[in-house]
This record gives sequence, C-alpha cells and structure tokens, in this order.
Amino acid sequence: MPKETTAIIPKETLKPDDFPVSADGEKLVAADGTPLAKAKTPAIAEEIADRLNEDDNRKEEDRWSA
Repeated sequence: MPKETTAIIPKETLKPDDFPVSADGEKLVAADGTPLAKAKTPAIAEEIADRLNEDDNRKEEDRWSA
C-alpha cells in the first residue's frame, strides 16, 4: 500500500504571480515564498516545480504566439 503524502490544498488555483514555483526541500513554494504543497521527497518536489514552470512557460509562449 503506498504511503500517503501531505499536501497544503489551496482554496484557489495557481495564479501567474505564483510563478516561478520553486522547491525548498520537500516543500513547493510560490515566487513570494508562500507554501503550496509538500512532496514525498526533495527530488520529487524539484521535479514537480520544474514541470509546473515548464507548463507555465509554454502557456505564456502560446499567449504571445496567438
């Protein structure tokens, strides 16, 4: 049975001002330092932050190219 992970569930979705997201150990934090979630390991937190930032960059590029 997989171990449960703890997440800080925001009442709202991520906003453009939250980016870039970074990893601080197991925590994912917004650009202003607000905690967003906790991953199982620091490596997973880093990967999640990278993927969120890549997705945000792609969306921003799509807005400019539209």
